[in-house]
Amino acid sequence: MGANSLAAVVVLAAGGGTRMKSNKLPKVLHEVCGRSLVGHAVSAARELTPEQLVVVVGHQREQVQEHLAAHYPAVRTAVQEEQNGTGHAVRTALEALTADGVVLDGTVIVTAGDSPLLTGATLRRLADAHEAQQNGVTVLTAVVPEPFGYGRILRDEDGTVASIVEERDATDTQRAIAEINSGVFAFDAKLLVEALAELTTDNSQGEEYLTDTLEILRTAGHRVGAVVAEDHRDILGINDRVQLAQARRLLNDRLLERAMRAGVTVVDPATTWFDVQVTYEPDAVVLPNTQLQGATHLAEGCEVGPNSTLKDTLVGVGARVSNTTADRAEVGELASVGPYAYLRPGAKLARKSKVGTYVEVKNSELGEGAKVPHLSYIGDATIGEGSNIGAASVTVNYDGVNKHRTVIGAHCRTGSDNMFIAPVTVGDGAYTGAGSVITADVPAGALGVNRAQQRNIEGWVERKRPGTTSAQAAKAATDGAGQA
Repeated sequence: MGANSLAAVVVLAAGGGTRMKSNKLPKVLHEVCGRSLVGHAVSAARELTPEQLVVVVGHQREQVQEHLAAHYPAVRTAVQEEQNGTGHAVRTALEALTADGVVLDGTVIVTAGDSPLLTGATLRRLADAHEAQQNGVTVLTAVVPEPFGYGRILRDEDGTVASIVEERDATDTQRAIAEINSGVFAFDAKLLVEALAELTTDNSQGEEYLTDTLEILRTAGHRVGAVVAEDHRDILGINDRVQLAQARRLLNDRLLERAMRAGVTVVDPATTWFDVQVTYEPDAVVLPNTQLQGATHLAEGCEVGPNSTLKDTLVGVGARVSNTTADRAEVGELASVGPYAYLRPGAKLARKSKVGTYVEVKNSELGEGAKVPHLSYIGDATIGEGSNIGAASVTVNYDGVNKHRTVIGAHCRTGSDNMFIAPVTVGDGAYTGAGSVITADVPAGALGVNRAQQRNIEGWVERKRPGTTSAQAAKAATDGAGQA
């Protein structure tokens, strides 16, 4: 395909998607493997580097336009005020482009905004075949086991495409054909404009069918070609949430296969889920029931899972993350996390650090070799290298209005059941006593202790809780001691 031959890609995303049964979300904004349906279409189209990329929006267009502006700011949109068919949608896109002074010369590809399995490689095959065969239009087709609901491809005896007939307009003989229309086409730009001008609404739906352009161009003497998708599942469209789940499963299988062939061990693909943005290095291991979301990265030799969900999280070389939820966190080389840990945004664990069982970390840094092994909350804190935080410790970071920071230096040993009332600093090499509430800075090398002196009130239980099992046990113990 020539460097400048692809004039435009038009993505049709104006439909209402009523079968999705959603009052809030347009069909094309439903997600599959971490990317919206229209996002998949745009991403596949961008692999071809077209001169223009325009998405036709209609139903709940403000949401779709906002989504595209946030994630794909270079993409143009064209508004189809009334959904009068696919032909009308394409004409809306071309009119929007030409109104902006764009001159279309070359190939125009039309694709669907609800086909998340369609790849850039398949679109490239279509565009290359279209140009090589000098077709007026080339349709992407697929041979499927269940063609019900799709437009059927009608071919002449020489194999060229005669027309496409929609399911509702087809005869019984035509419905038996297994080759279907994907809704994806490559057109000569100038011929497309001419054919769109001849469309009518003479069909059961009273709409302008883009598929009718094939017969128009063929009648005008232009060749109509077809490229059969190598995998018929590439062209699957999404109409309801059952198909959404099926597409998610299929795409996830592709993503996992790609990861495994790149050297990642996925122990149980049936319970492992990857988003499309996930990256990895060889010898990473993913254990069962693990979800990797967003731009999560697995470095060489790390192990994640089982039962873990990581979003936009970096896992370092040789690190171990077990039974953990992490969101926008960084786990350093050879660090250890879990089981049953929660890393919130801004959690940064340095090399060989440890976050253990039932520990939550938020907006905090752990230095090299630092450990928070048990039952603790570390929020808005900096913990120096080699320090150990005792079990059941809390950095008390919120005063009801503002967040404050706790700084614990290097090689500190803090006692169990400590409350660090921020802002507070514990100096390098310092200790704190178990059960202490640290409200003031602890100098380097000092022992910080802040707790009330213990007082025992003899006989309190028998006097204040008479008749209870506790009182009976206490009496038996004191009577036994007296007899001894």
